[in-house]
Amino acid sequence: MSTIPLPRPKILVVDDTPANLIAMRRLLSKVDVDLIETRSGNEALAACLDHEFALVLLDVNMPEMDGFEVAELLAEESRTRDTPIIFVTAAYADDLNRLKGYSFGAVDYIAKPINDTILLSKIRVFLELYRSRTELKVALGELSERNDQLQREVGERQRAEEKARHDATHDALTGLPNRLLFMDRLHSSIERARRRDSHCALLYIDIDGFKPVNDSYGHTVGDLLLCAIAMRMSQTIRKIDSVARLGGDEFGVIIEEPLDDADAVISAERLNRSLREPYDLLLPDGRGRPFQVIVSASIGVALFPQHAQSTDVLIRVADDAMYRAKRAGKNLCILARAEGSEDPPLDMTTL
Repeated sequence: MSTIPLPRPKILVVDDTPANLIAMRRLLSKVDVDLIETRSGNEALAACLDHEFALVLLDVNMPEMDGFEVAELLAEESRTRDTPIIFVTAAYADDLNRLKGYSFGAVDYIAKPINDTILLSKIRVFLELYRSRTELKVALGELSERNDQLQREVGERQRAEEKARHDATHDALTGLPNRLLFMDRLHSSIERARRRDSHCALLYIDIDGFKPVNDSYGHTVGDLLLCAIAMRMSQTIRKIDSVARLGGDEFGVIIEEPLDDADAVISAERLNRSLREPYDLLLPDGRGRPFQVIVSASIGVALFPQHAQSTDVLIRVADDAMYRAKRAGKNLCILARAEGSEDPPLDMTTL
């Protein structure tokens, strides 16, 4: 049940005879309505523009514009064409006039002199219909509003769920995919390459010189540098490839369908050249001048299926190649050894 109060019904009485208006006013005081009186067809049309009526009691015989003309004009307007009209006429027994009135939208006739009981009975029927129609309109409006509210709530819930999924699979600092999403993408890339009998490559990247920057300028600058590195990586790789922050200053890149080992190394070297270009940084509070930071990257390059047959092994051999690049002097791209080949022990003190 709606809690919105329904509007008080309005009835329009159209009659050019003052005595008839007075009689109708006295009669309609017995029902709970607002009464509006007009004395001509033009006044009636103007009133219909300003009000919504539950019923129109329309005298047929009026000078200038008779009741039939008023009804015809009301029927032509979308706002008023469904308003019920009862013709009040002394020509009730004239079948031709009655048919004419019905063709212009009349729902009933009542003859003069008016029988109060009959007219009140007819009025109450139409008022009840109006109230039912109004209640339905209000209910439909509330239903539409509730539906809109539910749509908004569903949209907010979907956005919250999407944000939660995004936050669970992306790095909070750089906005890049995190290790969880990267592992899923790498697995998918390997499976795709397996089905197509093609290749995919993994670049395992560690930033050279990041710790001294962090120690010298502080973590705020370190975070700015990581964001700048992430942006540069995203701009350097192809759209079909993927980049992720794996943790700290380590990143991973998936190269989809390289032609061969050399093609994958070329992609790694292009990325390396981009990463060692100077970074112009500015503190977020705007204090101080912009300053430059220069770092480089050690990159291990491993391909499926040449170097490994599974995700875990591909990561391990790419990580090993990255450490060999660091041990060899940093700022290098090193191709991985095939799975099962023997590696010399790493001297961790040089890393």
